[in-house]
Amino acid sequence: MSKVLLINGSPHQHGCTFTALDEVSKTLANEGVASELLWVGNKPVAGCIACMACRNTGRCVFQDDRVNEILDKLEEYQAIVVGSPVYYAGPSGQLCAFLDRLFYSSRGRMAGKLAAAVVSCRRGGASAAFDRLNKYFSISNMYTVGSQYWNQVHGNTPDEVRKDLEGLQTMRTLAQNMAWMLKNLEAAGPQGIPAVQYEARIATNFIQNP
Repeated sequence: MSKVLLINGSPHQHGCTFTALDEVSKTLANEGVASELLWVGNKPVAGCIACMACRNTGRCVFQDDRVNEILDKLEEYQAIVVGSPVYYAGPSGQLCAFLDRLFYSSRGRMAGKLAAAVVSCRRGGASAAFDRLNKYFSISNMYTVGSQYWNQVHGNTPDEVRKDLEGLQTMRTLAQNMAWMLKNLEAAGPQGIPAVQYEARIATNFIQNP
């Protein structure tokens, strides 16, 4: 059975971002897909210090948040949905620090999973924050799931978000699309359709030696 990890990147555990993710979770359940909600929390989150230790261990050197918890269970999840409030037209700083370390430490293990971003804002900046989050997926060989509109809800409180009928419908449509794609991926194995086999990675930079 497929399982989706929902990451709440808001410092408010049951705020607007949670309200959007909860709509996704309930719709996934209606589609027969399990989900697990993880709250990043409201304490400071260390940013990546480029120590490169995770290249050898597959784990982050920082132990005081939940990055390694996800890494240890990564194979349990076939899809990830990341939710964030909008701060100055971007995701929350603590969430970006969390995701920087999570994705870099995963060392390619995100490949082949489904992914989606969800953002919550009072008024503006949602599309810029949405774009920022999607870049984690597009560089990791993940399959980004869309909806009927950009995945955003509007409101200053959970009650206001619940009045954003189009936003909540967008969350439900996202969940329906994700469930459908997960079921197709499950069916691919018995049909003899293998996962993508990638070439060895080529890494270059733009400075050429004479």
